[in-house]
Order: sequence, then structure tokens, then C-alpha cells
Amino acid sequence: MLLTLFLCGCSDKKKAASKHKYTNDLINETSPYLLQHAHNPVDWKAWSQETLDLAKKENKLMVISVGYAACHWCHVMEEESFQNDSVAAIMNSKFINIKIDREERPDIDQVYMHAVQLLTGSGGWPLNCIALPDGRPIFGGTYFEKEPWIKILKDLSELYETNPDKAIAYADQLTEGIKESDLITVNRNPSDFQNSVLVDAVDTWKENFDIIDGGEKGAPKFPLPNNLNFLLRYAVQNKDTVVENHVENTLVKMAYGGIYDHIGGGFSRYSVDAKWHIPHFEKMLYDNAQLVSVYSEKYLTHKNKLFKQVVFETLACLERDFFDGKQAFYSALDADSYTEKGALEEGAYYVWGKEALKQHLEGDFEAFKVYYNINETGAWENNNYVLYRNKTHAEVASLTGLTEDELEAKLTTWKQVLLEVRDNRKPPRTDNKALTGWNALTLKAYTDAYRSFQDPNHLKMAVKIGDFIIDIQKQEGGGLNRVYINNESSINAFAEDYALTIQALIGLYEVSLDEKWLTEAKQLMDYTLTHFYDDASGMFYFTSDLDATLITRKMETVDGVLPSSNAVLAHNLFALSLYYHEDTYSEKANQMLHNISNDVLLSPSGYSKWLGLMQNFTKPFYEVAVSGDNAKQKISALQQYYLPNVIYAGARSESELPLLENKYVDNQTYIFVCKKGSCKAPQTEVEKAIQLILTD
Repeated sequence: MLLTLFLCGCSDKKKAASKHKYTNDLINETSPYLLQHAHNPVDWKAWSQETLDLAKKENKLMVISVGYAACHWCHVMEEESFQNDSVAAIMNSKFINIKIDREERPDIDQVYMHAVQLLTGSGGWPLNCIALPDGRPIFGGTYFEKEPWIKILKDLSELYETNPDKAIAYADQLTEGIKESDLITVNRNPSDFQNSVLVDAVDTWKENFDIIDGGEKGAPKFPLPNNLNFLLRYAVQNKDTVVENHVENTLVKMAYGGIYDHIGGGFSRYSVDAKWHIPHFEKMLYDNAQLVSVYSEKYLTHKNKLFKQVVFETLACLERDFFDGKQAFYSALDADSYTEKGALEEGAYYVWGKEALKQHLEGDFEAFKVYYNINETGAWENNNYVLYRNKTHAEVASLTGLTEDELEAKLTTWKQVLLEVRDNRKPPRTDNKALTGWNALTLKAYTDAYRSFQDPNHLKMAVKIGDFIIDIQKQEGGGLNRVYINNESSINAFAEDYALTIQALIGLYEVSLDEKWLTEAKQLMDYTLTHFYDDASGMFYFTSDLDATLITRKMETVDGVLPSSNAVLAHNLFALSLYYHEDTYSEKANQMLHNISNDVLLSPSGYSKWLGLMQNFTKPFYEVAVSGDNAKQKISALQQYYLPNVIYAGARSESELPLLENKYVDNQTYIFVCKKGSCKAPQTEVEKAIQLILTD
């Protein structure tokens, strides 16, 4: 241990270690999640070639344990098992123990999560796999209580010592299953996509809509911004009022629910119940960024004031609690926080007791009680309440004798008062690593908010994030790093990071008209084609060809809370093909969609980003090019309409961008509405250009 501390070369870490009974190799890491486990009695090591070589040298099974800093059940398993001396003794004597931050290394997480899903039919975190010394898994699961975990450790170590051939046979079978599930069948005879088929898929999807509380039926309930984004687009383009009402209802019920932080803004990761009331209290950057985009876009259809409020409050939350003060955003806030008595409990920072509310709100408590259900409806546990709405402003005003204007003024005061009170509590721990892909989603959130609300701060913040990614995360060779923490950029980025960054930079170009962002997007797309693209399948691997190979090289095609990297890259190829008249880009996007179209239509809720791309091929899609002195103003006016089937290009002077070539005329600003490079007569009025799009 003394040698470990000496090699660390960090006085702060020496001081911290000296206060603890145990210190393992994770003390040398920067990941907040790994550092949370640095003083476990388990002899944890980080994933590295050195660690893998050690497992082979000592011929020991590996415990591969994956989680993230904001994960509540990761903390529970740590407390019950990984901080227990007797459990640690078994793990240290029989296994090489590896801790992995899934957010730093989603590539490793994907492989072992897939193993667990094959074994159990489900997955989640903490993720715990037992693997052979060469990394092939033989057993896995998620959260285990202490005694079952001890039994698993003893049984598998005994199996490997007494019957290694049987353990190897398990590993062979499981690894083959992982590899086979990633095989892509190339569609060699693609036919044109038909909107009628897409309509049938959505009609099947409707059967799982929760028509009362929104979202999907059942619990727990996840926001799933990808699905809402596609369903909104589908509803508008197909004039499907059932789907549009479902999206509207879902967004309203989420904004009313306890999953939304009514005092500080922002959303928790999911609710444990079916009505969005009781959240799993961790706040993730990727959820909030994507939800800002969805609420911003939905605002454009009917100008619902609630949606504008949600956008501004959520961005305020991100700037207050996630922003590093310069140009990058942290990853997450922990689900757990400290009570007044010093105990670490889930949600302690966010919940309220009735007496405390009476004390701080004084004469306004009765109205507050009605608005936020400080009653049986809003009750949680331990005499605490999770703020929860189920009435409109008009209904609350009627019940309290207030006017709606008076109620809204009081709401502003209530939030200010309670936010000040809450600021005096000990806040949840912050996972202070910045991830390139998640920051790209945040960049997109700001550009989408700017489109809808024209707040200059939104564009300013978007540019800051763009500068962070290009100036700090971009490598000299043209690639990206994934992680930024303690002023250091590291870990080669994955397809997810490239996909989301390219998407975000295209969006930043569309609102700023600064062509450098589009140029960066194309350069990153070409880099991705060079290092991630598989010519045989026409799809993209998740890892670069410059990275060390795991037991399999995976391709990500299924959309989850984050859209799949292949789906986003296909969208990017489609858009860039129009900007640069690159037919090969469009052909690749088309082939990618055809490769998985059967899966897309059979399971639409798992492929919503792909369905959006399919809509590009089944409905008219436009390039809107604006050239002239007033290009920025006219594009801003165009973007006040919800037009999901449009890309924008603009310049105040001559441009070499193929989409803008030969469109500049002195002393005029023309709007060109085009399809695949074929343009209709140029317009000078925004309304007339809009009609060309809406009446086609």
C-alpha cells in the first residue's frame, strides 16, 4: 500500500488515503465512479492490458463490475458487499477484480451487458460479470445481495479450479452468442421504402401508448426522448392527431410529475411508478439535453407556455449544476444525497416535509399545498413529499381564489424561496467528467432552444460547447477524445461521440450560418468512415480500428435512451449528402436503413431514430438555401415553424458550399426551396417559402 501511494505522486491522494483503512489501485484513476471505490477492501484494478495480463499470468477468473457515479444500486451493492471484509477476502484470493465506469468505457459495458442480457433476459447497473482470464464471460447479472454474491463467487471459483473445461465451454457458448447477435444481414435487393408500411408500424406501436399518463404502458417509466421526437414528426407529417395528442399529453404529464424538479428545473432519469410521480433521483446530462430539444420542438407546434418554461428551467439547471464555468458540462448528479442527520439517502436533497414547507412559505402554504399536492397524492415515504402536479393553473386558481396571474407570480416566489433553502442542503455528488457525445447533445439542446425562442444566450452557450469539442477534444490526427476531466482530455472517442458531435455541428451551422461548423462536421464524418466503417456490412463499428480489440467488435443499431450510433450516423450521411452533393453519402445512409428495415418495422419503439430516417425517404424532404444580406434573419423566421423535413443553408455573400453555389444576387435575399438539388422559383418572403413546403 505504501508503494502504491508513493507511485501515485499526488500529495492530496496521499492525505486522503491515509485516512482510510484500505486503498487500492483505483486511487490513481480520475473517474469519479472509480474513485468512489478506491477505499474498498476489494483489490480493485482499472481495465488495462496490464490487468488483463495479470489475470492470465495468475490464471484467475475476473470479476468485471460496471457502474457509474450517479447509480443508486451501485452504491447499495458497494455498501453491502464491496465494503465487506469477508466478501473482499474471497474476491481478492480467487479473482482479479476490475471496476469500470460505463460512461468512460461504453464499449466494454456493451460487451458484458450483452452477455448478461443473453443469460437473464434483462440488464442494468451495477453490472457484474465473471469472466475467464482471457475476458470471455461465463456468468453475469446486475445487483446481488451479499449472501447470493458470496455463493456465486465460491461456486464459480470452485468450478474453474475443479472443472475448467466446463467453465470454458460456458464461455465459448456465451461468447458465440454475443458475436452472432451482432451480425448484420446486408440487404442486396432493396426496394423503395413505403410510407404505408411505416404507418402500419406506428399503428402497432400505438397499442402500447399509456393514454392516461403518457409514455409507454407500465412502470418504471422512462422519458425516451428519441421516441417522442420521432412520434412528433410522424404525427405532423402524417396528420395523425392521436399520435400528436399522445406526445403532447406525455410532455405535459412529465412536466407535472415528480420526475421533473419543480424547484430547480431538470428531469430525473426515470420514475419508478406509472404516473411519473416518484423519480429515481439521479439527473443525467443526456436525458436533460435531449428533453430540452423535444420540448423546444413541440413548442413550435402550439406555443404551449408550459413547454417554454420547462426548457428555460432545465437549461438553468444545467448551467447551475452541470456547467464547469467555462465551456463543458459534467455528466450527472447522484441519486443519493445526505439528510440533515448525515445519512446518505436516495432523493434527500429534493424532497420536502410538510412542516418545513409551512415554515418557509408561511401564509402561502395552503395554495402551495393545492398546487403541488402536499397530501396523500404527493406523499412518498418517511413523511416526505415529492412535488407533483395534477391540475392546470385555471383549476388551481379556482380552488384557491387566486387569479392565474397572481398564481404565476406566487409560483416564481415559491421557487426562489425553496431553491434558496435547498441550496443550504448538502447537494448530491457531481460526476464531474465531461463526455464529448453528451456535450454534443447539450450543444444540440441549445441550438434547438435557440431556434424556438431566439434567446441569444442559447446560441452563445452552443458556440462555447462547439469550441470545447473542436479546440480541446479534437486530436491532432483529426479524431476525438471522449473524456475531459481535471483539465485532461483522454480515451479515444467511440462512434457515439462522432455521431452526436457531427449531428450537433450541423445544427449549430444551421442557426449560426458559420460554415466552419459544417466543415468540421464533414471532416469528422470522413474520419468516421475511415476508422469505423465496415465495407462488408455497410455499417459502423462502435470502436475505432485504432483501439484494442475486445472479445468482439460490436455494432450499435438499437435505439435506447440515447439513439444508436449507426442511426445518427446514417442521418448525418443523409444531411451531408445534400449539403455537399455527395451521392455516396446518401447511398450509404440508404443501405444502412435497408439493412435493418425489417427489425425497424417489427419493433418500432426500439428503432425510432431509424424511423425518422425512413420518413426522409417516404415523405418530401427539402433543402432550404437562403442567400443575401438578410439570410440570418430569414432563416431565423423560417425556423419558427416546425419543419422536421428541412435542412437549412445560408450565407450573406457568395459561398463555395455546393448547396449555396450560384445563388447569391447583389442587394437581394432569396429563399430557395429545393429537393435533391432541384429548386423551385426563388422567394423573397418567408411565408411564401413556407407554403411551398407545406403544400407539396
